[in-house]
Amino acid sequence: MKNLKFVVLILFSGISFFGFSQEGSHYNLDKNIALESYDLVSYFELDKPLKGNSEFQVNYKGGIYLFANAKNKKAFENNPEDYRVVYGGWCAYAMGKNGDKVEIDPLTYKVIDGELYLFYNKYLINTLDKWNKNEKELQQQADKNWQEIIKID
Repeated sequence: MKNLKFVVLILFSGISFFGFSQEGSHYNLDKNIALESYDLVSYFELDKPLKGNSEFQVNYKGGIYLFANAKNKKAFENNPEDYRVVYGGWCAYAMGKNGDKVEIDPLTYKVIDGELYLFYNKYLINTLDKWNKNEKELQQQADKNWQEIIKID
């Protein structure tokens, strides 16, 4: 009976044995790896994102972030909230257009007010171009849609 109470407590607290928070269960992760293995810090510090290395990894909010080097890993560990990815790493345009979780191309992105926005870019469809044509309205709607998604749990 004591173990059952512990399991119930864990389930209702929004935390699982795998480290996912409720919001974390909505992140765009492939085998728990965020950003398709790209270095989150490099999006903010360089002109082009770098592929991360499993030697430099950090588990954060249920996802594993890979970094290209120890310097970027340390920068993230010191201030993870300085490197924010919006909408759980899903396509910002799709989130704004209809609230869908759509895959992204990690090389199609935009940093707006210190936050990373990612976009779908395959099969001659680049949603960053569509986003740029109506950014303000799409961003407002995406914010609303994302809040509804993370509220579902």
